[in-house]
Amino acid sequence: MKDIISKIIANVLTALYQPFWFSVAFSILVMFLYLYAYHAGGSGKGMRAAFAAWWKAFRSESFFRKLLFLTFYTTMILFRTLFNRNMWANPLSDVMGGWWIWKTNSTTGEVTLTTECFENIALMLPFTVLLLWTAKERLLGASVTFWKTIWISIRVSFLFSLSIEFLQLFLRLGTFQLSDLFYNTIGGLIGGAIYYTAYRSTERKQR
Repeated sequence: MKDIISKIIANVLTALYQPFWFSVAFSILVMFLYLYAYHAGGSGKGMRAAFAAWWKAFRSESFFRKLLFLTFYTTMILFRTLFNRNMWANPLSDVMGGWWIWKTNSTTGEVTLTTECFENIALMLPFTVLLLWTAKERLLGASVTFWKTIWISIRVSFLFSLSIEFLQLFLRLGTFQLSDLFYNTIGGLIGGAIYYTAYRSTERKQR
């Protein structure tokens, strides 16, 4: 168990470290485009004014900060699953994928430890929390219930993961795997439950 936990932590930290600065730069750029699209009153006044407007929006608008964090983490997911992948000759070579922590080599019969199932859960969990946190009104409406939150989380994580899997298939970047789709959706479900718990806890403190 200790080896499994150590490997999961090492793989997750490595996955986060590789695209970190690229994701920071890209998310900042995206938020500049957001400001230009929705708050274009200060455009055309130079770089200094643009950075000042960006910093002012970051400090004063909670939605701006939420959208920044969501963009940052989404970029990290896409870097991990699409942007930084090698071309595969046959993306349908392992459709079922790995469903547990032990993987058997079909040629040699050697059994090795793999933590992909836990990593796929960990990959989608923060995304669902950040998405619900950012777009609560649009996704959940005025009334936030447990089953509604869970259903939205499952649907969003499933569709997002399915989109990534199909892009991997058509662009030949990685392999299309049903196990990835399943565990990503489980991660989204857990993320929805965490968001609901945090939301209700915050509501009770505000009363």
